[in-house]
Amino acid sequence: MKSLGGWIDSLGQWWRGDAAATAPPTPVDQASDALRQLLDDPSIPDSVRRELGEEFARIESLLAKLARDELHVAVFGRVSVGKSALGNALLGQSAFETGVLHGTTVSANQQRWTEAGGAGLHLIDTPGINELDGESRERLAFEVAEISDLVLFVVDGDMTQVERDALATLARTERPLLLVLNKADRYDEAERERLLTRLRQHAAGLLPADNVLACAASPAPLRLIEVDAQGVERERQQPRPADVAELRERLLAICAREGKTLSALNAGLFAGRLSDQVAQRVAEARRDVADRVIRHYCLGKGVAVALNPVPVADLLAAAALDAALVMHLGKVYGMPLTRREAGQLIATICAQLIALMGAIWGVHLVASALKVASAGLSTVLTAGAQGALAWYATLVVGRAAERYLVAGKSWGESGPKRAVQDIVAQLDRDSILREARDEILARLRAGPAR
Repeated sequence: MKSLGGWIDSLGQWWRGDAAATAPPTPVDQASDALRQLLDDPSIPDSVRRELGEEFARIESLLAKLARDELHVAVFGRVSVGKSALGNALLGQSAFETGVLHGTTVSANQQRWTEAGGAGLHLIDTPGINELDGESRERLAFEVAEISDLVLFVVDGDMTQVERDALATLARTERPLLLVLNKADRYDEAERERLLTRLRQHAAGLLPADNVLACAASPAPLRLIEVDAQGVERERQQPRPADVAELRERLLAICAREGKTLSALNAGLFAGRLSDQVAQRVAEARRDVADRVIRHYCLGKGVAVALNPVPVADLLAAAALDAALVMHLGKVYGMPLTRREAGQLIATICAQLIALMGAIWGVHLVASALKVASAGLSTVLTAGAQGALAWYATLVVGRAAERYLVAGKSWGESGPKRAVQDIVAQLDRDSILREARDEILARLRAGPAR
């Protein structure tokens, strides 16, 4: 499964015109292929597909969106900054609900803007990011951002801390952003320029300075004083048209110039994120299985060593169980090992383990010698202690083998010595030995029936 970085690199190479390949596929082709590969990947377990059901359903909608040549623009902002009014002004019709009540928009609302090319540019109005029942609606807003090709972040003055935080979060979604100062008619020209300068400072590093624009989606009416023939003054309000021409022009220019790439990039980013999520869930599922497998072999080896009074037989049993463990883990992680590979891997791990923990193995050998000296009548406690050491050794072998397999049958740049050192450092040896001894003794006392 391709990582998020891989999809970005591929699209970036196409955008730069890298000549690594002749007749490269279009960004839309690349994104569609990425989505289909995820949708049809036979290696993804059914349990992972069920856990990520909504995300896989979204793949179907994104494929349809790419096929229809649509672009989606999400409109974000605080409550009552004029998001719905701005959407209506851009559309040229009252498609979105507006009002003076706090938080009129309570769910995402999508409308088609027919002026855009292809199947149209779709505006998505969203709830305010600081709605009173905040978390669920804010989460909805950020979910919509993830499936949008471009985001309009609307403010009506200098930005609050909530707005600055939200803008930074939206920037991390890797969507193109336009920061829009709405209700600009409330300010004179000098005030408006100062505000735009301030907004560009807030947006520095998050979006280009020329993506900070001013507009007036629903300007306040002009107050006119009229004097009739008798000299009586009357006040009349004259409605003013929306002033969104600059924003409209900017949006349509972006769509005409980069529309297909934006749509493909959005789909590619989604594919990359979902691929990473799938990989993480698969890894977690494998880790759970691996934990159970390792524990099973730890117990088996611990009991076998505790029951066997002959040191050489101890070592043979240990080697056989370790080999079986490593080969079993190879199957869990989808990287089967031959007996020879398993033997070489165990030899490498044990060489590092012995170098690190020679004193422990010395105690182990002394305990084995006591077994022989007592003609097999060693105490249960001695057998339990020896079995616990075998348990611990198998745990280290299993964890080290697991790291090797997760890295694609590689120790990486740090090598096996560092890998084994890290694992030993992460394990609480004393608590593991106590747990192992108690469980082995419980099995020994229970007898073969269990």
